Amino acid sequence: MSIKTILLRVFTWWNGVTWGTALYTRLRGVRVGEDEQGNVYYRTRDDSRRWVVYNGYAEGSRVPPGWHGWLHRRTDIPPGKDGYEPHPWEKPHLPNPTGGAKAIYPPGSLYRRQPVTPAAAPHESWRPADAEGEAG
Repeated sequence: MSIKTILLRVFTWWNGVTWGTALYTRLRGVRVGEDEQGNVYYRTRDDSRRWVVYNGYAEGSRVPPGWHGWLHRRTDIPPGKDGYEPHPWEKPHLPNPTGGAKAIYPPGSLYRRQPVTPAAAPHESWRPADAEGEAG
């Protein structure tokens, strides 16, 4: 293990497994499976806790739908085991585009490449009564 890897494990939690999680996983973890991105899923022997050790950068959206359901106890059958069937609406993982070149900006956003000009309002704004009119 390089010095850079050791320092990253000591001082950051988002670049892979931390020392505490690695120790807990080694002492109490039972490997359940691995997804197509290399993330490894564990549980305790009594199945009281479930967790994932990310392969690289820790980003919650990298957990596929089937494994997400298993982690959150929506099912006890992990993906890849007999009896598991994915739903037809499940889609493959797409990285989170926030802040990147593929970020999605809503209409009217100042960051949108081609800003949309607002249309004329379909209503008339409310204005309070004049001082000499009805004063409530």
